Amino acid sequence: MKNPIVSIIMGSDSDLPIMKNAAEILDKLGVLYELTIVSAHRTPERMFSFAKGAADRGIKVIIAGAGGAAHLPGMVASITHIPVIGVPIKSKALDGIDSLYSIVQMPSGVPVATVGINGGANAGILAAQIISIVDENVRKKLINYKSNLTKAVEEKAKKLEEIGYKNY
Repeated sequence: MKNPIVSIIMGSDSDLPIMKNAAEILDKLGVLYELTIVSAHRTPERMFSFAKGAADRGIKVIIAGAGGAAHLPGMVASITHIPVIGVPIKSKALDGIDSLYSIVQMPSGVPVATVGINGGANAGILAAQIISIVDENVRKKLINYKSNLTKAVEEKAKKLEEIGYKNY
């Protein structure tokens, strides 16, 4: 079996309900990934070791989900040259706005591509889009995936127009 090329990490197992959406998309698109917990605050040495070794393990894109202070994506991005996609996890205190701002407001030189709050699925799609630049098979699967999204909307529109909103 080939080695994973995308790494999905999260600060806590409580983030798994959101981060599994990235894994599900990557499964659909045939992109190999690894999935684990790496906490910037509780396991900083693990985070440092993970980020330092990711490229040597063949990882091409890192998806990092975090809530609250949400330092994981930015800290990982500060250690590696690999593209990092941040997933802000909705928090109880501030509905994820704190997580979003912590991830999106990175200093110059340390970019983190950031999806919407709880946007695990979009993070998976974006990772696959990055991989598709050099992987024709993933590119074809992405084109098909997006085509199916278009068809689904067109079918719903047709149904709504035919039966009206009261019967929809």
